Amino acid sequence: MTGSTPYHPGERAVQARAGRTDRADHSGRAIGSTIPAVAARFLAERRVLVVGAADADGRLWATQLTGEPGFLRAPDERTLTVAAGPAADDPLAAVLAGPAEVGTIALDPAGRRRMRLNGRSAPDGRGGLVIAADQVYANCPKYIQRRSPAGRPAAGTPHAVAAGPALSTAQQLAVATCDTFFVATAGPDGRVDASHRGGNPGFLRVLGPDRLRWPEYAGNSMFMTLGNLELDPRAGLLLPDWETGGALLVTGEARTDWTGSARDGLPGAERVVDLTVTAVLELADATPLTWTDPEYSPANPPAAA
Repeated sequence: MTGSTPYHPGERAVQARAGRTDRADHSGRAIGSTIPAVAARFLAERRVLVVGAADADGRLWATQLTGEPGFLRAPDERTLTVAAGPAADDPLAAVLAGPAEVGTIALDPAGRRRMRLNGRSAPDGRGGLVIAADQVYANCPKYIQRRSPAGRPAAGTPHAVAAGPALSTAQQLAVATCDTFFVATAGPDGRVDASHRGGNPGFLRVLGPDRLRWPEYAGNSMFMTLGNLELDPRAGLLLPDWETGGALLVTGEARTDWTGSARDGLPGAERVVDLTVTAVLELADATPLTWTDPEYSPANPPAAA
């Protein structure tokens, strides 16, 4: 934060470059440090929480924790309890076994709602987490594909099925056909943020086994992800497999390209982000949930050319 603004210098720099400072100031009024009652109810109804954090080597990852409704609770306005923890093969398992800066986002695909809660996590001694809230705010429903969850009784224990420094051919295909991913970034003070990106299949492009590109569409003008990347290139992506319950986790370094040529063939892009991949982990049975086929958001720009 800088002075009376909730934004740090990287966010302010991006807001100014985009010509959105006034709009960002307006949106920033929604950022709080406590969990309102309506947010507590929203969290208690969710079955998935995306969590971003840095591992012991400083690499940023985003992963997902799941449970039955009620596994997320806000016992008071400054605390979120999570009755779930990462699996042993998860890259964040070790770091979340102790205190850690985390960014989280709770998504309701069926209702096209989402909210973010960032803060400091600690283990609860029962396999779950207790997060002391620092930033709490809701996001608009843009680019969320409508889906409804269903249980998968035969789901196994989450486990790694592939790991490496770059994307395999099959993983590249999964990336190129996805319509949703989550991205974790970090600010200059080490605080982590987790955000959502959505679009029609093809909006996330594979430029090679170790390079991805995605468009940045019009949003709330806070530019928290891009503001973090302005000062710290580390980023972690989570790509859920909505059909199987698996997940693809990618970490690397990202930069924002503001040139007009970078947006060629990407309808609706105001700018683009290029990610250089440094590590990939594929998890099977990452969640016991599967989801219905998507109803694409009417806000999605047309598929990339």
